[in-house]
Amino acid sequence: MTDSNSMTVKTPWHLWLAGVLSLLWSGYGGYDFIMTTTQGEAYLRASGFDQPMIDYFIGMPTWMYVPWALGVWGAVAGSILLLLRSRWAVWAFGLSLLGAVVSLIHGLMNPMPPLPEAMAIMQYMPWVIVVIALFLAWYAWTMRKRGVLR
Repeated sequence: MTDSNSMTVKTPWHLWLAGVLSLLWSGYGGYDFIMTTTQGEAYLRASGFDQPMIDYFIGMPTWMYVPWALGVWGAVAGSILLLLRSRWAVWAFGLSLLGAVVSLIHGLMNPMPPLPEAMAIMQYMPWVIVVIALFLAWYAWTMRKRGVLR
């Protein structure tokens, strides 16, 4: 008779793919967070934002940095923890999802100004971020449930 705790679960190939892709995705989010908080208007202008969009982001309430940081850095931590096969990835992605949802709700209650035609796709980005955060939280939870994450 074998003890289920002594059995090792093989790491599926898709965990490495999901981990690397999520690290690239969230790594860009981390870069954007750092650049926005340190370079501010100069970074936003270089990114193609017009003045109303710059004013919108610069005028964001200070408390919104908390869910934004949770969303970004929770995803970075979750990605690294996923690649390390740690069960803590579930919690990190859960915090990331929480941050993304709070940010989305804030954005719905305080809509962005009209976007230039070249950046119109940005209006959907908060939704895309929440969907990706939801997928990553679900994926980590599923891998934990299957015993892949320790």
